[in-house]
Amino acid sequence: MATVTRRIGLSLGADICWPLCYEQIMKQLDLAIDWQGDRVGVEVERVSIEPYDLRQPCRYDVVLDRLTHWYHTSREWIKKAILMDGLYVLNNPWSVQSMEKQTTYCAMMQLGMPIPETWMLPPKSYEPLPDLQPTLRSYARLFDLGAVGKKLGYPIFMKPYDGGGWKGVSRVDNEAQLRQRYDESGKLVMHLQKAVHPFDSFVRCIGLGPQTHLVRYEAGAALHDRYTMDRDFVSPDEAALLRDTTLTINAFFGWDFNSCEALRQGEVWHPIDFANPCPDSQVTSLHYHFPWLVKANIRWSVFCAVTKRPMRRTLDWEPFYAIARRDVPYRERLRAYAAIAEERFEAARFDEFCARHLPHLDEVAWEFFGTQAAKDAVRAKVTALFPAHEVEAFTELFWKRVQAWRADNAAGAAATAATTRESQ
Repeated sequence: MATVTRRIGLSLGADICWPLCYEQIMKQLDLAIDWQGDRVGVEVERVSIEPYDLRQPCRYDVVLDRLTHWYHTSREWIKKAILMDGLYVLNNPWSVQSMEKQTTYCAMMQLGMPIPETWMLPPKSYEPLPDLQPTLRSYARLFDLGAVGKKLGYPIFMKPYDGGGWKGVSRVDNEAQLRQRYDESGKLVMHLQKAVHPFDSFVRCIGLGPQTHLVRYEAGAALHDRYTMDRDFVSPDEAALLRDTTLTINAFFGWDFNSCEALRQGEVWHPIDFANPCPDSQVTSLHYHFPWLVKANIRWSVFCAVTKRPMRRTLDWEPFYAIARRDVPYRERLRAYAAIAEERFEAARFDEFCARHLPHLDEVAWEFFGTQAAKDAVRAKVTALFPAHEVEAFTELFWKRVQAWRADNAAGAAATAATTRESQ
């Protein structure tokens, strides 16, 4: 039996808290996994940014990427490493680069998802390029913005077609507001989307590989209170539908890690924002849900590294469209889409791997999130975001919520520990 090492790289931007926790839990796990005749260890290191030869070998088996969506040097290095070195990356960088919200709306509309009615508007103003005026004189048509608003019906939301992080998003309640917001949008290309109004629940589903986690979301609250700590806020059938929706979207676009927002109106869940392939991962917003994210990251990245999971370099949409053409109820089609996703994410193999090789993760993570090291990671992120006079109060707030997670999961951690001891 040979001893081999898999390397996981963390490609980071402003991330502070989750990498600290990820690294320390991985160190405590001290993995030595028997896999296909080898004893496999796993090392973690942070990816540096520097000049590189295009033929330079990549030392990583898996990279957890937090830069592709905005930092071009890292994006191009990752694309090179996928093409030439067989690197596995969370997420597919070509898809992140090209699949803006417009594309995701169109694709999921075609699959039958109940996306609210959405229009795209030409920008209010343009970059003064040489061909601009001839193009506009010949082809741009005057339009009545008020008529578009009337057709959609108020309230509506105006938001950039490719935006993220709530940038440029505004609620519009009447024609005067619509014209004002459009005038303020400048050179941005905007969507107008009919509001799901009224709605009775707002849920964000985080997907990481085949793992999903539902959170009731309060969009109007302060950032640190938007992810609520509510439990049992959807029925089992609704939870299954939201899971299937998230897995379908993520597999369709090649996103291992993405979050999907949906609003419930009556008995229908309307997906409204689901092109988020660099989801918020900070304890300052996730708090109670933060340990789940860290554990899910560890499970999926270790699975991908140890098994040498091949990167799907291209997107194959035809199996989804073949199902979309079937004359069957939507819920049946959605389950069929999700079955493709489960196959692409190797859900059954993943579950078996985790049960066999990572049974102690729950116990190790539960213990870690009660330590001073974990609290120091919380404090480090709070210090980076909050003014000095608020650091202590918000550190204690988020730490209290992490401890609430530990209290709610104590029994599961104890059961896992007992099972692990029995198997040794």
